[in-house]
Amino acid sequence: MTLDRSGSRIDHLNVAVPDLAAAVAFYEPVLASIGITKMLQIPPNATPNQPTAMTGFGLAEVKPYFWLIDGGTVGTNMHVAFTVDTREDVAAFHDAALKAGATELLAPAVHPEYHDDYYGGFVLDPHGINLEAVCHKDTTD
Repeated sequence: MTLDRSGSRIDHLNVAVPDLAAAVAFYEPVLASIGITKMLQIPPNATPNQPTAMTGFGLAEVKPYFWLIDGGTVGTNMHVAFTVDTREDVAAFHDAALKAGATELLAPAVHPEYHDDYYGGFVLDPHGINLEAVCHKDTTD
């Protein structure tokens, strides 16, 4: 029996960026390469507890779960990994990120230090966030 490693208990994640427009311009094509779309744009002061603009990405017809928040500071060692279904999806994400201005950290490859079928590609986004697409299945069969 193969363990399903795709699940998560994280409902949504906010990532502060210093320049929301630049971040959205980068993330929109990169996330689209793996089926994640821009879903919501919330202006500043839309609610009393939300003074800055926000843009939410997610699965169309489902919900936004990855939010970029304007006017923030990226934390040290920030890493965000997106689960994808195939190793080809990892390559598509990696290629789209490089075309959008990311810096390569690790080309798509198997990383057995995590588990035998861990296939990931890593890039550094323009704000310094370590991004990854990862497939947890051996999809080469």
